[in-house]
Amino acid sequence: MERHRPRKRFGQNFLRDGNIARKIRDSLAPDPADPMVEIGPGEGALTRLLLERLERLDAIELDRDLIPTLEGLAGGERLRIHAADALAFDFRALAAERGGRLRVVGNLPYNISTPLLFHLLDQREALADMHFMLQREVVDRLAAAPGTKAYGRLSVMTQLDCAVTSLFRVPPGAFYPVPQVESAVVRLRLRPEDAPRPRDRTRFAEVVTRAFQARRKTLRNALRGLCDPSYLEAADIDPQLRAESLAVEDFIRLADRVTEGAGWPAES
Repeated sequence: MERHRPRKRFGQNFLRDGNIARKIRDSLAPDPADPMVEIGPGEGALTRLLLERLERLDAIELDRDLIPTLEGLAGGERLRIHAADALAFDFRALAAERGGRLRVVGNLPYNISTPLLFHLLDQREALADMHFMLQREVVDRLAAAPGTKAYGRLSVMTQLDCAVTSLFRVPPGAFYPVPQVESAVVRLRLRPEDAPRPRDRTRFAEVVTRAFQARRKTLRNALRGLCDPSYLEAADIDPQLRAESLAVEDFIRLADRVTEGAGWPAES
């Protein structure tokens, strides 16, 4: 296949290692009828392998110059390419069309990985799971446990909605051009609808953001002006703790107390 010139503005690093592509496909363990969507198929290293297992695949590709090559990988309606920006894509509409929650997979450009993840979580009811290749540091943050250095806002906001599993690392040499960082593959499985949730997601996000913006301070000081120390005590949280000590469930209890104590109405 003729090499496509990677474009920096798209953050393109194409996967060229077939063994890594197979490991990703096998981690997905797709059933033929799965409503799968691939973000950023690039030159199609993973796309080809997915088409060996799936009856149909949707793919989202921003670089229009790649689309003719991708369209040649499968005939008929088996592979449908959406020439679109994944950051603006309506995953809810695609899930409704496919008749079920989507399974999402992709080798994500490092420069958009976090905003794209939050865009997807905003449409979480349309998703079953996500498998992404990301910068290893980002995967470490997503999967981090309370009390560790990597644990922070990204960890809490993601783990509120997903069970996170770091699957395996990927060396820079698996890509063209070769990036300056190590990558890793992560599984994000959406939690069931009855999993613990805050009464108000906006208040929850505000509490988490404020707590980690001043992560070296105690919660009493980091949340000053937003959260009275009595709210912390009512949520059975020591005001002298720091943000990294709190599990997701602790932040839910605290955010609910802030919502109730300040008289803010919960989101419907």
